[in-house]
Parts: sequence; C-alpha cells; structure tokens
Amino acid sequence: MADAHAKHHDYHLVDPSAWPIVGATGAFILAIGAVMWMHEYMSSWLMLVGFAIVAYTMFGWWRDVVREAHKGDHTPVVQLHLRYGMILFIASEVMFFVAWFWAFFDASLFAGEEIQAARVEFTGGHWPPQGVEVFDPWHLPLINTLILLTSGTTVTWAHHALLHDDRKGLVQGLALTVVLGLLFTAVQAYEYQHAAFSFAGSIYGSTFFMATGFHGFHVIVGTIFLIVCLVRAMKGHFTSKQHFGFEAAAWYWHFVDVVWLFLFFAIYVWASVGAVYH
Repeated sequence: MADAHAKHHDYHLVDPSAWPIVGATGAFILAIGAVMWMHEYMSSWLMLVGFAIVAYTMFGWWRDVVREAHKGDHTPVVQLHLRYGMILFIASEVMFFVAWFWAFFDASLFAGEEIQAARVEFTGGHWPPQGVEVFDPWHLPLINTLILLTSGTTVTWAHHALLHDDRKGLVQGLALTVVLGLLFTAVQAYEYQHAAFSFAGSIYGSTFFMATGFHGFHVIVGTIFLIVCLVRAMKGHFTSKQHFGFEAAAWYWHFVDVVWLFLFFAIYVWASVGAVYH
C-alpha cells in the first residue's frame, strides 16, 4: 500500500495555502488606502494596514517555500522551473525600466515639444532645459557606480565560495555586498537632498527622479533580499547543490547593476553634455 502512494516523479504540488488570498486582500487594501490618502480623503492608516498585510504575507509565504526546500520538495526539476520563473520576473522588470528610459529619451530628443506642452518656466528646445543645473556625472554618480560595480564582484565572490563549500567566504562576500548596497542608498539619498532641481520643476526632474528613484527602490529591495540570504547562510541553509534562494538574489543584484550602468551613461553622462553642473 505504501508503494501505491509513493511519489515516482520529480514534480512537487504545493500544499494548500491561504497566502494567495491573504496577499491579494492586503494588496487591495493597500491600493485603496493609497488612492484615498493621495486624494486626501483619509489619513494613511488604511494604506499602512494593507502594507503590513502584504509584508506579513511575503514573510510567511517565503518562509513556507524555505521549509519546502528543507523537506526535499525542491527537486532538480522544481529548481529549474523556479529559475525560469525568476528569469521571467527579471524580464518583466526590464520592460518596467524600458518605460522610464523611453519617457526620458522621448522628452530629451523632442525637448521643444515636450517642455512647451508641460508649460513650465524653462525655455523649450534645450536638453536639459535652460535653467536646470544637473549633477556632475564624474562626482557622486561615478562614486556610486564604482560602489555598485564592486558589490557585483562581492556577490559573485560569495557565489563561487558557495559552489566550493566555503561557508566563510560566502558569509563574508554577502556581508560586503550588503554594506555596499546600503552605502549606495546613502549616497543616493545625499545626492537627492542636494539636487538643484525638483520632481515637479520640469520634465527633466520628473524623468530623472522616476528612473533613478525606482532604481533606488530596487536597490533597497535587493539589499533586503541579500540580508535574508546572509542570515540564512549564517544558519547553514545553502549547499553547493541547492541554493536557489541565493542564486535568485544574485541574479536580481546583477540586474540592478546593469540597469544602473544604463542610467549612468544615459541620464547622467549623455544628458549632461553642455549642461551647467550643480
């Protein structure tokens, strides 16, 4: 009888879970609360409740996924499909940033039309708009670029250490990557505080802050992802044969690196040619 119920395949059907409906409810409350708060119909408490539910769902759902891995449910076939899912997720993130690059290049290459349509106080036909003092790309932006590129090498070091069962190197590489991610965020925040233009001042400011701001948000998410991996690595969760959680975090971090390179050369370097530096 036991053999009749034994699993003779590499696939895994997840156990029944309430997390999808809980997460969907939290996302709905978050969206409604954000809309109500932005239109000043109520305070932000409903939005915060929705955010708390979403955060709790993320913690609980991923905790269950980790438990599945420890139970042996993540067979090589399941791990392969998890990798496909992560690749598709990163592809969707690429298209998300394509939208912001599209907006930036559309506004910059057709500056006269866009700026006049926006009815701002700057003179049309110039990019950046006349009167806007941009960041010197060879100062803080270059420093941040070096920080992020260095973090890409440390997370790769951690990956290679894991493949060679070097637990100490894995922890050290992850810890350095987390520190560099936090440093990048701190430098970005300092840069924003000293910007000579605002989000609402011109379409240059709008496209600049939307593109770099969403990238900064992704850096924060990636840093949290790596912190979780660091804690798990210190607990001995990953092995050289089974470490999809770390691999997904490393892929995500490299994606953040590549996007920043495009942002740096397009928005900071190319768009600042002939402009007045702040």
